[in-house]
Amino acid sequence: MKTKTMSKSILAVLGGTALTGASLTAQAFDVLPTKAPEPADNHGTAAKIALGKQLYFEPRLSLDGTVSCNSCHNLMASGTDNKSTSAGVAGKHGGRSAPTVWNSAFLSVQFWDGRANTLEDQAKGPILNPVEMAMPSEKAVIKRLQQIPGYVSQFKAVFGADGLTLDNIAKAIAAFERTLLTPNAPVDRYVKGDKQALSKQAQRGMQTFSEVGCTACHSGVNYAGPEMPVGTGFYQTFPVFDSPYVAKYDLKADKGRYEATHDKSDMHMWRVPSLRNVALTAPYFHNGEVKTLDEAVRVMAKSQLDKTLSDKQVADIVAFLEGLTGEFPAMEMPRLPETAGRSMVD
Repeated sequence: MKTKTMSKSILAVLGGTALTGASLTAQAFDVLPTKAPEPADNHGTAAKIALGKQLYFEPRLSLDGTVSCNSCHNLMASGTDNKSTSAGVAGKHGGRSAPTVWNSAFLSVQFWDGRANTLEDQAKGPILNPVEMAMPSEKAVIKRLQQIPGYVSQFKAVFGADGLTLDNIAKAIAAFERTLLTPNAPVDRYVKGDKQALSKQAQRGMQTFSEVGCTACHSGVNYAGPEMPVGTGFYQTFPVFDSPYVAKYDLKADKGRYEATHDKSDMHMWRVPSLRNVALTAPYFHNGEVKTLDEAVRVMAKSQLDKTLSDKQVADIVAFLEGLTGEFPAMEMPRLPETAGRSMVD
């Protein structure tokens, strides 16, 4: 099974092949592209992206009209809600922290457990999830939007005869999400040759990050693993070592990918998360129990690599991670289609 193979290969790297010197920049640290890949069946036209943006901010996609995609993945900030767990309809909370949507187009699978292969698959999930947006059925979603003339006409213009379907809702949202990129981070500029882009401390942190073994998992353009075919998934067991942090932060209560597959080989396996903009996305880990970035570095070092870092090493790595904060595009709230003279939600 692919998850077993991934884990063995990662642990082999953790055994002592951290990159150093010139190979560090060449192999472990990639520049974020300014355009995300898109599937052949969902080309991101301007009209489709604009529709997707409206739907992303659309609370009427939730049962009581209070929750949109942006509620948990705030595009005016980090692409998260900076909470341990997010509140959905009626204040219900799920068990996992909302990951950032920025640069998610570069992940080969979506959600912490990789249960969605594509952004399109992911976009459908929260709408029908009873703890999130809580719409009772696909039919109910379509019926809701069919009562909004502006959406009916836009879907016809963008998708033609197919018009308003859940699949097309997801395609529009995904097309918009593929524009949510934060390129030109200080680390990117440094890798491209601007040696003034990072402080000396951040440069030390970059070297330490590689030497202690972090790049075994956090590599590639998204610092979430190597480029892989969509739907393949880059997974790792977490935690690997039974450090004191495991009990302190209850890191094994959630069984990870196993919850989606019920395959014992997936127990405590997780999609490796992106480190881009990680300085902005506290709290950390799947359960949001770790509140600060420096503590997250200590937890990872001990629980994944069985290494205890010095305060200087931690501070240096944090400085490097802060250098992964990219340039956020200007973002304006969209005007949503009206329902004149009536309420859409009871």
